[in-house]
Amino acid sequence: MGKPICVLLAAGQSSRFGGNKLLYPLIDNTPMLLHCAEKLRSVLPDSIVVINRELIHLTGHLEQQGLHVLVNEQSEQGMGSSIACAVRASESLYPDADGWLIMLADMPYIETYTIQQLAEQLEQGADMVAPVYQQQRGHPVGFSRRYKNELLALNQDTGARDILKKYPTELQLLQVEDEGVLIDIDRPADIQACTD
Repeated sequence: MGKPICVLLAAGQSSRFGGNKLLYPLIDNTPMLLHCAEKLRSVLPDSIVVINRELIHLTGHLEQQGLHVLVNEQSEQGMGSSIACAVRASESLYPDADGWLIMLADMPYIETYTIQQLAEQLEQGADMVAPVYQQQRGHPVGFSRRYKNELLALNQDTGARDILKKYPTELQLLQVEDEGVLIDIDRPADIQACTD
């Protein structure tokens, strides 16, 4: 068996941001997407980034980091569609992968050590794993190969939430001191709140 791979979901519609939030220059004028991609690549170099057509111009930057880029032509169907797209592609790209760590590209404040810890939990045999900060469950969320078929069947905007609800006793919670697991960027004000 190999290590888990990371799936970075970057095909959302950014409807509340007033533009594509993943292009927003976050640190050193680096777009949010590239910042998140570099962070996960430093931990899990075998990773897939799922984008929509609006972000195709960043493909070269992502591939330079060694990441595999997928364009989800059905991105309007929501997060579940992007997860299924990545899991399907990973079967040929990374056939020995232990599982999938699903990360959202609008959560740029997650610490690399949290990503590392979650990946290690999957490597050590966890069926599902998620971080908890101050009693709140956050992201990324990891799934072992046991859930491959259910991940492939996703196609709605609920993402993998229904799988978590279906198997609550299988979810292993990892206590972290990382507030970033709860912070997603929906509006420009969210970035300002994090930098104040």
